[in-house]
Amino acid sequence: MFTSVKAFEGQQYSTLKRQCLQSGLLFEDPRFPATDDSLFYQGNRIGRVVWKRPRELCEDPHLFVDGISAHDLHQGQLGNCWFVAACSSLASRESLWQKVIPDWKEQEWDTEKPDSYAGIFHFRFWRFGEWVDVVIDDRLPTVDNQLVYCHSNDSNEFWSALVEKAYAKVYGCYEALDGGNTADALVDFTGGVSEPVDLLEGQMATDEVARNQLFERVLKVHNRDGLISCSIRATTIEDMEARLDCGLVKGHAYAVTDVRKVRLGHGLLAFFKSEKLHMIRMRNPWGEKEWSGPWSDSSEEWNKVSKSEREKLGVTVQDDGEFWMTFDDFCQYFTDLILCRLINTSYLSIHKTWEEEVMRGSWIHRQDPLRNRSGGCINHKTTFLQNPQYVFDVKKVEDEVLICLQQKEKRATPKEGKGENLAIGFDIHRVELNRKYRMHSAQQKVAGSIYINSRCVFLRKELKEGRYVIIPTTFDPGQQGDFLLRVFTDVPSDCKELSLDEPPQTCWTGMCGYPQLVTQVHVMTAEGLQGQDSNGELHCLNPNKKRLLNKTQAVDPYMIITCEGERVRSPVHKDTRCPNFDIKGLFYRKKPKEGIHIEVSCQSLWDNTLTIS
Repeated sequence: MFTSVKAFEGQQYSTLKRQCLQSGLLFEDPRFPATDDSLFYQGNRIGRVVWKRPRELCEDPHLFVDGISAHDLHQGQLGNCWFVAACSSLASRESLWQKVIPDWKEQEWDTEKPDSYAGIFHFRFWRFGEWVDVVIDDRLPTVDNQLVYCHSNDSNEFWSALVEKAYAKVYGCYEALDGGNTADALVDFTGGVSEPVDLLEGQMATDEVARNQLFERVLKVHNRDGLISCSIRATTIEDMEARLDCGLVKGHAYAVTDVRKVRLGHGLLAFFKSEKLHMIRMRNPWGEKEWSGPWSDSSEEWNKVSKSEREKLGVTVQDDGEFWMTFDDFCQYFTDLILCRLINTSYLSIHKTWEEEVMRGSWIHRQDPLRNRSGGCINHKTTFLQNPQYVFDVKKVEDEVLICLQQKEKRATPKEGKGENLAIGFDIHRVELNRKYRMHSAQQKVAGSIYINSRCVFLRKELKEGRYVIIPTTFDPGQQGDFLLRVFTDVPSDCKELSLDEPPQTCWTGMCGYPQLVTQVHVMTAEGLQGQDSNGELHCLNPNKKRLLNKTQAVDPYMIITCEGERVRSPVHKDTRCPNFDIKGLFYRKKPKEGIHIEVSCQSLWDNTLTIS
């Protein structure tokens, strides 16, 4: 199922379970003991807690009762609606929850084989670029014989409580889950890429065209097994978990459990009617407090939909926390949407296949400017280019590029207390087509992410053919941390780190010479072929050039710049006689007095080459 799974804290599930079965003792996890240290990092605030195994709470415990469902989860005495909402989304995707809960049949309580029970379970999460297998015992915190934290509708169903315990172990303690980001949990459950959507900034409530485009994106993510969450932003402390008149709750994470185009009408009229309503279904992790507006559970609007359509949608009239809304109303009330895309890298899929490049790096502060790798954002012009730099190529005329920057988790651990994430982001610069060494002067910035103290920062951007450099940074210089950079393109991008500042010295340098002069050639347009290098302008104007290209009826032109045997070739400009080139090349020259050659050639039946030195 996984190419590589790492045992969390070195604990091997199969080995530990075998040892327990051989000794006849139930597993007690020494790495996450049944003490207050596993519950709190600021001290006990809920009273005396008794840790109990499921068999001490009920006679017939199970991982699942009647399968797994979003309705299995109810948030307990912990402000982790973000985690519970992510679990609700996970529960609706069999292919995904079976990754998080591996060997689920083998882990289930077996009444016919009671001797196979050892009080040990394991779950898997995607953490910082790799899947980790987390082992726990099944001792759960209770007060008055009731589970303190996440629990199910059925008193003998325990998958949600056990998954929550494993997740708390990863974070250091249960209290570390108090307040968090749903996007982080969605990524941890899938290994996907999380894209935040600001519905206010996008003016989705008033812009019908943008709203319809967004719905198609949301529908595509949902149909391709992505996970989705949403919330209404709270602007003050008093707003947190404040209930609106329509039943929605501010500052609270909801799981999106379905997205549909619903056919209105009854019978044949509905079948032939082209009108479809854009609908979205959500679930409140509390298991109650639903939307009370149009298309709520008992709303008369449902009379516009046939009985068979209602059954297909699973419409129920009960306060279970799950409800439908039109996408128009959704954009009117909700402010934030999180789309967790499962980036498909399989060549055997019928859906779009992405090429993925994964880079690991660090922001490291050093006094030496050439070795410093913590220069801060572009506001700090003297140190910005001291950050790590990664080069990649866009090989199509235009390509959609997805970039995700993730920093290593800095949240709570029992010993260190609650940590804060760094404010991180990145810029993308268009550079010379042959750049192989680090940038030391500013280039053309073509895109950039926001800077935020989130674990992940995401950008989706259409880029033209060429070479680009990504510069991941912290907002302030001097800050240190590890990061993971993921780049997704339609064709391989050959992404790699630029680690050298200049051509390396070799054993042949003394004999053959070392390049002393760096020349950057930047040809902006074919009309005149004006360029500039570090010595001044290249005098290569040709008043007859445009006429020559027209006269020979050349099509598909391209340009080649040659310097001391190194060639840089531009992308081909299709179906034009008057191309506007924008090509840059960087040359390390041993003989600065020799000329630079610029050729304009055409891929056509009347191929013509214009050479200018």
